[in-house]
Amino acid sequence: MKKVNRRRKPKPAHLLGLGLDNEDGHKRLTTAEEFTIVGGSDETHGRMTETVIKTFEELKTRGKKLAAVEAHELAEIIHKATPR
Repeated sequence: MKKVNRRRKPKPAHLLGLGLDNEDGHKRLTTAEEFTIVGGSDETHGRMTETVIKTFEELKTRGKKLAAVEAHELAEIIHKATPR
């Protein structure tokens, strides 16, 4: 009997950033293929967006896709990418 080689579809992966400190009434939304940033003050939304962009730059440097990276490694990358 032949062994059937079934390729599994990659798990979809998407980062979601949610800012809860908006008091100016503006609705902020930034989307891309693998992330969405929703809400927050102008400063918070900008920081989240910067963090996510740096995170994806680091993943690219490491030659990894979001769906393939382990949670602990992703947390480390995000922590390092977060502006202080």
